[in-house]
Amino acid sequence: MCGIHGIYRFDGTPPSSEALAAMGEMTRHRGPDDAGMHIDGPCGIAMRRLSIIDLAGGHQPLSNADETLWLVCNGEIYNFRELRAELQAKGYVFKTGSDCEVVLNLYAAEGDEFVHRLNGMFDFALWDARRQRLLIGRDRLGIKPLYVLQDGAQLAFASEAKALLALPGVRAQLDAGVVAGYLHVGYVAAPGCIFKGIRKLPPATLLSVEAGQVRQWRYWRLPAQMEQCMPEREWIDRVRTQMEESVRMQMVSDVPIGAFLSGGVDSSAVVGFMAKHSQQPIRTYAIGFDGGEAEALYNELPYARRVAELFGTRHREILVKPDVISLLPKLLWHMDEPLSDTAFITTFLVSEFARQDVKVILSGVGGDELFGGYKRYLGGHYAARLHKLPHWMRRAAAFTAERLPADRHSSALNTLRLAKGFLASAELTDDERYRSYLQVLDRDTVASLMLQPAASGADSLSMAFAAAGSQDELNRMFAVDAETQLPDDLLLLTDKMSMAVSLECRVPLLDHQLVQLAAAIPASIKVRGGRLKHVMKEALSDLLPQDILERKKRGFGTPMGAWLKRELAPMLRRLLAPEVVRARGLFRQPVDDRLMADHQANRIDGTDALLALVNLEIWSRIYLDRRAPADVAAELKSHVA
Repeated sequence: MCGIHGIYRFDGTPPSSEALAAMGEMTRHRGPDDAGMHIDGPCGIAMRRLSIIDLAGGHQPLSNADETLWLVCNGEIYNFRELRAELQAKGYVFKTGSDCEVVLNLYAAEGDEFVHRLNGMFDFALWDARRQRLLIGRDRLGIKPLYVLQDGAQLAFASEAKALLALPGVRAQLDAGVVAGYLHVGYVAAPGCIFKGIRKLPPATLLSVEAGQVRQWRYWRLPAQMEQCMPEREWIDRVRTQMEESVRMQMVSDVPIGAFLSGGVDSSAVVGFMAKHSQQPIRTYAIGFDGGEAEALYNELPYARRVAELFGTRHREILVKPDVISLLPKLLWHMDEPLSDTAFITTFLVSEFARQDVKVILSGVGGDELFGGYKRYLGGHYAARLHKLPHWMRRAAAFTAERLPADRHSSALNTLRLAKGFLASAELTDDERYRSYLQVLDRDTVASLMLQPAASGADSLSMAFAAAGSQDELNRMFAVDAETQLPDDLLLLTDKMSMAVSLECRVPLLDHQLVQLAAAIPASIKVRGGRLKHVMKEALSDLLPQDILERKKRGFGTPMGAWLKRELAPMLRRLLAPEVVRARGLFRQPVDDRLMADHQANRIDGTDALLALVNLEIWSRIYLDRRAPADVAAELKSHVA
């Protein structure tokens, strides 16, 4: 695990070693254990290393036996032992015990097709000295991020965008063209990036530079074909077997390893399988919030404790009331890009806590997207029931829904919030109804908020729906999530927040073989009637108790909406004050005021929308105004005080 970066010069001159070193300094947190670089002709590749496997011998860049191939690789290759044995049998020589070294010899044996053989999370850069060719790539699901900057002089890449800002002549500038999309979904979708001139390499993508020519292609997509004839019992058995195998494979490590544990189905399953394949008690880590009713809704410690006792783990808990004003600038610097998902705060806090003991952690991220764990997946199920009612009754229900209060930080009001969203969208098409569940701000509100009209053309959700093809409604939702929110929100924040404290986070439920299996399961088996995660729960029925399997889902976030009404209200008003909005030159102040007032009065749950605006302003102060995160935090604290 590390951060990688590099430069290819189109004029054939060698890249500057000073520039490569400066890029590495920006991502030192990703790899505090080691650093290295290799420059040959027009190309330089480099890395910062967090030592996980082959602690002594895994220094990068790695080279093959005759030093014609050079590699930097971020992540883990879980099937490296099998690949290594196969390659050694063919006569290929290995110089280290590093999992990443198989990439070099596999490329030598199979060319670009080698990537199909890898099971892992990774981004890499491979320099082929004979061909004077650079090849960079990213894993299938987008677990590991990779950013690219290309201009007339060079193509540069890095695991974090901020490393590219260290290059001579590169300055942070806002790409105003992505702001509307950011406000619509709460994150910047690939290949877009908040920094002008920088783009994200999409998941499952390779990019090559040879003789000055740049080529980019997709090497894998989520399968669209479902198996309609397989009996449910066989699906259950196959899911159980593959889940257990995915967890077992990802436990490989030469350093201490642990697991995040919320007491939900996904993290509990990961811990249960880890305990089954470990001779020592598994280390588990859980987080809860100290405070009133809103905080209590996000406190999952009793559930985590129940699972920890069940599997005899070495369990540690942390109960926090975070200093959000100090955290936000620091974490947004690490994130590179603003987002509205409060899970980035929780993920950082529990990662920082776990890092006291371990360097590797396993997480249950991805189970909801694979097997149907979100309430939004029931939209079609309930819409079909609603459409059995007379039209006048449906109109009356929609009229009533507009007047319902909404707040996610009270049990009763959260139920009304969900009902309000469902009733308001019940008459839409399948795709537009699902969009209404995913969006942070609807497109009309975004248009009214922006001073300059957004660029025309298809947005990230439209493109994902088009790519999902003609699958049934539920599997279309899964496909859209796998293409958008999963890589560009959940996995991005998981990577950035864990690596901010030099912690490697693995996501066994996103093993690509398990993902391909899940994609082939008919929707009626994934979600049976109103039961979310039906097939997954049946597969885990002898591993987890019923109270864990059937407990209500609670997102891994924070009670941010309640905080914005209370202790963070002064910060909110200051960051969205008329003079601040006017000076930034992006938004209309009256719309900002209405959002704040409607959220405060519970007319809407504006948590995500307001946090999207707040985080964009904080991000702007750090990256556009070039202020230190600590300086921004001190200013915000002074306003609150």
